Parts: sequence; C-alpha cells; structure tokens
Amino acid sequence: QVKSQFESQTNRNCAVFTAIKYKTQVVAGTMYFIKVQISDAEYIHLKVFQSLPHENQGPSLVGFQTGKTRDDPLTYF
Repeated sequence: QVKSQFESQTNRNCAVFTAIKYKTQVVAGTMYFIKVQISDAEYIHLKVFQSLPHENQGPSLVGFQTGKTRDDPLTYF
C-alpha cells in the first residue's frame, strides 16, 4: 500500500516490491519496519505508520533506508 509513496519520494519505479520481513512497534497506532526487495539484489527498509482504526486513515510512509542487502538486520530507525 505504500509502494506509490516510496516511488514518488524517490522518483523511481519498482518492478519488484516484495515484503520479506517486518517488525512492529505499538505507538498511538502501529509503526511497521519492513524489509522490501525492490530488485534481484537490492533491498530497502521502510518505516510505515498505521493510525488507529477509528481514524480511518491508510498507512503512511514515514521514512526509508536504501542500499540494504537481504542479510542486513531490520532495526528501528
């Protein structure tokens, strides 16, 4: 759901956009840290916020880290 947000912020199109792993952190909603494969050898880490259900808002891309590998640990940032 945040692929288009990532693509517009980085001005690129990703043919591959596959979540590999994720962690959550409960705040006033849920913060997701997601490892995403965007090409054969390129990975990114996304920070996505999902507000509480009664707010009726979709997930929003809060931050990202590029230049990651499949073996890089997924950490909070």
